[in-house]
Amino acid sequence: MQKNHRNNYGKIKYYYKNRQERKEFLRMRDDHKLALKKIKQQILAFCLRHNCRYDGNSHWTAAHLRWLKSLQPEDLYKEILDEYLLTYTTLSDKLERLDKRIEELASKDEYKESVKKLCCFIGVKTHTTLSVLVEMGDFNRFASVKNFAPYLGLVPGENTSSDDRNLLEITKAGNRHVRLLLTEAAQSYARGQIGYKSKDLKSRQSGNSAQVIGYADKANERLRRRYYKMVLGQSKKHNVAKVAVARELACFM
Repeated sequence: MQKNHRNNYGKIKYYYKNRQERKEFLRMRDDHKLALKKIKQQILAFCLRHNCRYDGNSHWTAAHLRWLKSLQPEDLYKEILDEYLLTYTTLSDKLERLDKRIEELASKDEYKESVKKLCCFIGVKTHTTLSVLVEMGDFNRFASVKNFAPYLGLVPGENTSSDDRNLLEITKAGNRHVRLLLTEAAQSYARGQIGYKSKDLKSRQSGNSAQVIGYADKANERLRRRYYKMVLGQSKKHNVAKVAVARELACFM
């Protein structure tokens, strides 16, 4: 009996160590993503200060990068721009390498099936799915979905006095990392027609059971419809609708 107890303890210890390592890796990746976002802002601000204006439709496309590399500012400014672009390239390459590593981690037996199912939702890809799984651990510790959204701080606070009940902004309590990832994923519901499935989504859903795909499709249609109803029908602000969608997405997951 003592031997079995030691074996079980060893397995539990290994599980939590394994989960903690993946959690730190995913957070490290997101730190580099923030650094890339910052360097992009710095490059655009540098160009704006020196009246270098891009005439294309959108930034950070292949055409935009070619335009940046073709710029020839005078004297030391050229060296400054080159250093900015070198940092951008280094961070972009690093993120690509880290994302490949995350795909490898998600393919492990303990995560593979859950990742494949959760990727059936719009805006939820491998990085977001694996982050939710390692940050949350065992979903069974939440009695119901009504307990999960408050844990992420995605529910509004209250200011109650006598018979008056005033709803405030979301509490932002609990796990900030997952809350931000789900809010970012919720932005995807602001685009496309209700019921439309992109090639990427169909590819991610491939290999799942009809029951899983049907459940995800039901959620995707409901969330996209809810977003459009709030923004177009009720004139709610984009951020308010986005958070409401993120809250329901968390519950569906």
